[in-house]
This record gives sequence, structure tokens and C-alpha cells, in this order.
Amino acid sequence: MKTYQQFINGSLVNSHSSDWIEVENPYTGEIISRVPKGNDEDAYSALEAAQKAQKSWAAQTAAYRAGYLRKMADLIRANRVELAKILVEEQAKILPLAQVEIDFTADYFEYYAGWARTYEGEIINSDRFNENIFLFRKPIGVVVGICPWNFPFFVMARKVAPALLTGCTIVLKPSSNTPNTTFEFAKLVATLDLPKGVLNFVSGSGKTLGNTLVTSRITDMVTLTGSVEAGQEIIKASADNVTKVSLELGGKAPAIVFEDADLDLAVKGVVDSRVIFSGQVCNCAERAYVHRKIYDKFIDKFVKAMKEVKYGDPFETGTVYSSQIDKAQQTKIDEMVSRAKAAGAEVLTGGKKADTKTGYFYEPTVLGNCRQDMEIVQKEVFGPVIPVLPFDEYEEAIALANDCEYGLTSSVFTTNINTVMQSIKDLKFGETYVNREHFEGMQGFHAGWRKSGIGGADGKHGLMEYLQSQVAYIQF
Repeated sequence: MKTYQQFINGSLVNSHSSDWIEVENPYTGEIISRVPKGNDEDAYSALEAAQKAQKSWAAQTAAYRAGYLRKMADLIRANRVELAKILVEEQAKILPLAQVEIDFTADYFEYYAGWARTYEGEIINSDRFNENIFLFRKPIGVVVGICPWNFPFFVMARKVAPALLTGCTIVLKPSSNTPNTTFEFAKLVATLDLPKGVLNFVSGSGKTLGNTLVTSRITDMVTLTGSVEAGQEIIKASADNVTKVSLELGGKAPAIVFEDADLDLAVKGVVDSRVIFSGQVCNCAERAYVHRKIYDKFIDKFVKAMKEVKYGDPFETGTVYSSQIDKAQQTKIDEMVSRAKAAGAEVLTGGKKADTKTGYFYEPTVLGNCRQDMEIVQKEVFGPVIPVLPFDEYEEAIALANDCEYGLTSSVFTTNINTVMQSIKDLKFGETYVNREHFEGMQGFHAGWRKSGIGGADGKHGLMEYLQSQVAYIQF
């Protein structure tokens, strides 16, 4: 069993705490590692190191800072196979998807390195004679990043890369469920000549170490990817210091299948969006609305496709998804489906925990005869379960899709360009995918509406999250 250390001020160090967090392989049930259950002292040490390093780090050129992002990308690529294996073992993600995450993370560091010479300030016209107004963009300072368990390595880069590129320093806390790949990366970073304190990794409970990181006066920004409940706690905890927050929270993405849709394409798109990583992805399709005229045909094809989804060993070729992250997640899914059935939903396939010798599996599940007000339609499931509801008119489909407290992603399937453009105009979601599965690009902007978050990540606008403006009025 592996034992990891904290990474603070440029070194791998023992925690000030003697407590440990045990990490389980969700597929085998084995304890595969332990990481420190860090305390306040760990949090303060990391924050103080980041604060001490920030001024000199920001004084360097963006091109200089970008050089380290490229070195990080190179280290990931040189260790890509081993990192993917570790990712599979700590979260039961199938090997091909784990390898995509590792490779995408390396690309992400390299992508943001490319912004070094392109992000810029502004010159604004003044109302006064012989005056220039300059808008400078400057690093926000010390960042605290809190990562989820579903894409722990990629989301780590999503926070670290733009922070370091813009001249911020960062303290990052991985999820207690999936810290291993991040700490393996910390061991790689320790081999670089990265200035001490610029990047720090600490593990511990969100209620103790995490709360200290968020409430500290040193912290200038908190970026969290997690649940709505976690985001609400961050907002409360950061309120006293009026600390900036950037939050990507839950989702309940609708997929709308119009009468003229390519049914095979729609079925594939919705299936792919529902079962990726066992349905444990924030931007997954979580509910489907299908035009009544094609509803039966869609259901026939969709149920058949979901029944054919292979689940099992994450290392086995052909496996589409593996175990849920833990027993609690499996139980939550099962209880939501049970309540849906009690409220009148019809199980068209699945609907129960899978009968497997190992792991916390849930069968790919399609629910019919659902109502819009059901919990299963309104609340995030985070598992391979999807309710399918019919609609009659365009306006009804849009109203049903928008009738939700979340607003992260959405999708439409149609061959009519007018329907595409009107849907994009009318849907109240941060992202809309057309005739494809839900999966964002690093050059876009991943940002939710309503309870799905504040701020966002990726691309130019994700970079701006880590910058603050200073305007200078220069009379001459």
C-alpha cells in the first residue's frame, strides 16, 4: 500500500497530523493507499508558502511561467501509462477514459502555456485632452483549488494551469476519494526547479483543512468543482473576507430529441452522455425529452442500446463503465430510483444494483412514465439512470428543459438549422451541444447558470477568472 506526503513549499513533507485517509479501489474494495488527513497547520504552512512566493512569481514574465507549464506537460506525457493505471485503480474509471484524461491534462497545460503572449490589457479612450486610460490585468494572488473525485487529474490542471500562467500561486486540495494521481503528479513536480511555494498540494477533510484554506485572509480566490451543497458552504465560508469564488457545481442536463432528428445519432449521443464514467459526470445528459411522434421508436432503440452497455472490470477491453465511486453513491442512486418507482415511474431496463462479485455497480437504467415534478427528473442522479419524457410542441420542450434549478449543459437533436438556432437562443444553460454527446473543449468556456455555478473554466474566459483589473488614468 502506498503512503503519500503533502507537497508544501517545494518539498514532499510529512503532515503535522498523525491521522490518515485510506483510499479504496471501488472495483476491488481494496485499500490501495493512504494520504495525510491534514490539519490547520498544514493549511497554514501551504498558504504562507504560497503567499511568500506570489510576489516574485508574478514579477516573472508570462513566457517564463509558461515554461513550467510545458515542463509539467512533458512530465505527464513521459509517465502517461503509469498515471492512467493509478487513476483507474483509485476511481474505477475504465482504462481508455483514464488515458484520455491523462493525455488531455498534458494538452491542457500546454494549451494554457500558449496564452503567455496573447492575454492582454486594454487602452480606453478618455474624455479628457491628453489623457490615456490603461487597463492592466494582474494576478489575483493566492488561489485555493478544491477538486472533485470524478475527474481529479484534469480538474487539477484546470485550476493549476491558468493560476500559474497568470502569476498566481496555488494551494490545491484533491478529493479524499481520489488523491493518488494528484500526489503522483506532486512527486513529479518535486523534480522540477519550480520556485518554492508556487504550487502546493495538501490533503485532508473539507470541514477542517478545507475550511481553514477557504476562510484564511491569505486566500484571494477559491475555485471549487463539486456539488451544489459544497458550493453553498464555500460561499458562506468565504463571505467574511469577501473572497472571490469560482464554482462549477451540479447539473441536470436535458437532451431534447425533436421529430426530425436522426434517431440513431440521437440514441448514440444520449447513451454516450449518460453512461460515461458510470454517469458520474456533471455535464452528463440526465433527462431526455422526445417528441411524442417518435417517442416509441426512440424508446425501442434507446432501451436496446442501454441494455447492450457492458459494465465490469475497468481494465478489460470493451467495458463501457465500471463501479460507482463508493457504496454511498450506489445507495443514493438506488434510493432515488426506488422513490421514482414508488411515484409511478416505469423501469424500462435496469432499475437496480448490478449483481456483481466486486464493486458498487448500478445497472444502466431507463425510466418511462415520469412526470416533470418527480425528484428523478429534477435532482442530479450522478449514475447511469435517465428518465425519458414525451413532448408535443417546441415551446413545451424548451419549457420542460428550462424547468430546473441547474443550468450547466444541454443538448438538442434535430436536422433543422432554424430549430438549432432557436433552441440555443431559448435554452437557459451555459452550454448547448447539437447532434452530439456532452463533452466540452478546453478552448471553450465551461460555466453554469443558476445553481450550476459562478464563474467558469477553460479558454480565454477561464483565464480571466484568475486576473483582476487595475485602471490607470494618465494625464500628460
